[in-house]
Amino acid sequence: MCLIVAWPLLETVRLSFTNSALGVEDYVGAENYAKLAGSGRFHDIVLRTFYWMALSVCLKIVLGLAGASLLNSRLKGGGIYRVLVMPPWVVPIAIGCIGWLWLYQGHFGLIAGVLQRVGILDGPFEFLAYRDSAFYCAVITDVWIGTPFVTIYFLAVIQAVPRELHEAAYLDGASRWYRFRRVTIPYIMPSIAAMSLLSVIWTFNSFEIIWILTEGGPRGGTTTLIIDTYKRAIANFKFGQGAARATIIVLLLTAFSLLYLWAMAKINRRYAH
Repeated sequence: MCLIVAWPLLETVRLSFTNSALGVEDYVGAENYAKLAGSGRFHDIVLRTFYWMALSVCLKIVLGLAGASLLNSRLKGGGIYRVLVMPPWVVPIAIGCIGWLWLYQGHFGLIAGVLQRVGILDGPFEFLAYRDSAFYCAVITDVWIGTPFVTIYFLAVIQAVPRELHEAAYLDGASRWYRFRRVTIPYIMPSIAAMSLLSVIWTFNSFEIIWILTEGGPRGGTTTLIIDTYKRAIANFKFGQGAARATIIVLLLTAFSLLYLWAMAKINRRYAH
C-alpha cells in the first residue's frame, strides 16, 4: 500500500507545490493553486465535469434499473437478452468509441443519415464539431458503455429480493409499479447507493471516451478535469500544474467518498430489515 498508493500520492502533492517541468523544478508554494482559484476557465471546467458526471450517472442508474426490471421479468429468451446487453461493456472502449465516431460523422454517419431521411436535418451535420452537441454525444457514448454493467448488477440485486415480500404486496392488491416503488426500491437502496458512488468515481475519471471522440474539443466544450490535467501535465510537460489539478481531483473524490459513507449510514438505518 505504501509503494503503490501512498508514495505516488505524496509525490503528486509535493509536485503540486513546484513549477516542475522538463529540466526544471523549483518550489513555488501555493502558486499553482492560487492560479487555479483565480482562473475562470478552470471554474468552467469544474462545473462542466460535475454536469458531465451528474447527467451520465443519473442516466446509467435510471436505465440500469429499467433494464434490470425488464430482464427480471418472465420473457421468452430472457437468457439471450442478458447476453445481448453486455457487448457495450465487453467490447474494448477504444473500439466502441471508434464505432461511435463513425455514427456521429456528418456526411456518411448513420445518425445524420437517418435524421435527414426523416426530415429533421436539412443536410449533413457534424455532431462532434459543436460544443453542445459534442458534449451530449460524449455523454451518450459514456452511458452506452456503462449502462450494461449497471444493469447486470441491479439484476443480481433485484433477484435477491425475497419473493414473499412481492407476494404479500400482491395479495394486498398492490400494483406492479407500487410493488416496485415500495418493495423493490427500498430493499435494494443500499446497492443503488453503492453503485452510484462507483459510477461517480468511474465517470469523474473517465478519460478514454472523451479523448477518442473529441480530445476535449471543440473549443474546450468537452474538457473535463481529467482531460485538462492530462493536457497540462503530459501534453505540455507542466508537471507541477498537472499535479495541482490531480490533487484537487483526489480531494473532490475523497469528499464524495465521505458523503457516500454518511449517506450509506442513513440509508442502512432507514431501510434496515
